[in-house]
Amino acid sequence: MTLSTVTPAVTATTALASNAFSAPTSPTGAGLGFRRELLPAMGQADLSAIDFFEISPENWLNSSGKMGGQYAKMLRAFTERYPFVCHGLSLSIGSTAELDIKLLNNVKTFMQTHNIGLYTEHLSWCSDEAGHLYDLLPIPCTSEAVYWVADRIKRAQDILGQQIGFENASYYFVPAHSDMSDAEFISAVAEEADCLLHLDVNNIYVNSQNFGFDPHKYLRQLPLERTCYLHVAGHYVEDDGFVVDTHGNTVIDPVWALLADAYALIEFKTGKAASTLPTCLERDFNFPDFRDLTAEVEHIRALQNDTCPTSALAFQHKESHHVLS
Repeated sequence: MTLSTVTPAVTATTALASNAFSAPTSPTGAGLGFRRELLPAMGQADLSAIDFFEISPENWLNSSGKMGGQYAKMLRAFTERYPFVCHGLSLSIGSTAELDIKLLNNVKTFMQTHNIGLYTEHLSWCSDEAGHLYDLLPIPCTSEAVYWVADRIKRAQDILGQQIGFENASYYFVPAHSDMSDAEFISAVAEEADCLLHLDVNNIYVNSQNFGFDPHKYLRQLPLERTCYLHVAGHYVEDDGFVVDTHGNTVIDPVWALLADAYALIEFKTGKAASTLPTCLERDFNFPDFRDLTAEVEHIRALQNDTCPTSALAFQHKESHHVLS
């Protein structure tokens, strides 16, 4: 599905008066993060290269789970017409604090209001009994944590009435007492909770640079058959070589290569065409000209169209230093 040019100020009233979608949509193809800062540019730009948008509901809802005013009208102008994905920021699924039932109910209402069918979150924690910490922190990779996190995911899925995709997160320290690898932990949680995988290839690359492992080998240790959604993004490299997952720069070639590798592996495992796997370009600040963002979205689509399920053996030969599993 492609998008046409939209001017929110002109189309908002029309959108509110219509009900374009009677059921949640299932995005495919290449998408872009929906940001308030981009609204003026999107009102004037050709959006035909973008198949869907991603939105973080916490950035649009107040503490009562409501939204209104000009931005609400602008958002509805888009969600009435285009597929959206919800990507949460504050569920804190790995926390020892009480599961945020109010947030989940607000997200459920938000998704129903805007006909959104997919919700993903981070496999991390960002709150404790004192409140939100405003950072995504790694979960200790232990057997005990597997069951704790999986139980919370099951409860969240029951409230939403659907499976949730959980994202492999970037991290900057390894929690003490871990008795399994990060990839083993993700696989165990996904199996125990019967949830989906939100695959972020930039996070894999960032972690691989900071902790000295092969990102392509790591990719092969994840439960890729559960992949429902993918992220690609840019990052920042400090003067000492430390890499920070900022979403504030263009995507670099090694991350594009990792995305292409992921597409081929998922097709090899599941038979799903890469073009059916919704993949979002994340950009949170330091926004370039909108045409440059569109070019990166188009690059996602080019990689999706270049990957063919029948080429698995050729891919295996080309990447002979890796092992398909």
